Amino acid sequence: KNISEALGDKKSGLNLIRNMKNRMNQLTKLVKGKKKRTVASIEWIDPLMSAGNWVPELIEMAGGINLFGITGKHSTWMDFKDLCDKDPEVLIIMPCGYGIEKSLIEMKTLTSTSGWDNLSAVKKNQVYVTDGNQYFNRPGPRLVASLEILIEILYEGLFNFGHYESSWVRLK
Repeated sequence: KNISEALGDKKSGLNLIRNMKNRMNQLTKLVKGKKKRTVASIEWIDPLMSAGNWVPELIEMAGGINLFGITGKHSTWMDFKDLCDKDPEVLIIMPCGYGIEKSLIEMKTLTSTSGWDNLSAVKKNQVYVTDGNQYFNRPGPRLVASLEILIEILYEGLFNFGHYESSWVRLK
């Protein structure tokens, strides 16, 4: 809204916000009543950091149970032990400033950590790498796509908004 006002087109900004809210409400209704799983969203790999700000809210909207990070608060550092103790069903990797390719390279640091193979998400092949740079590390109109990505991940095979392989992949 502020940007559209500065550009002298407040109406367009308000329309964009209204359309985004409507779409996000529609998406949230799609997952209402579906099985919820615990989720850890990782914004940085070394040292380990959980995603904060708007990501915890997006995870909840997508039907997940956010284990780390607090809506509206900065991302927080965490220990690998914290991750093991909460043992999420789903791990979503979204390093700040990294696309999928760079994140996959950096994952070696995390996957080589003692205890990695004991995590439920790893055992069940529920580890996903996203394009954090484009979809999770900055707010804006792509928040709708971010929500779609999370829904695709949490309900893989049930919903397809066209983001698989371009915006997220399953870690192999």
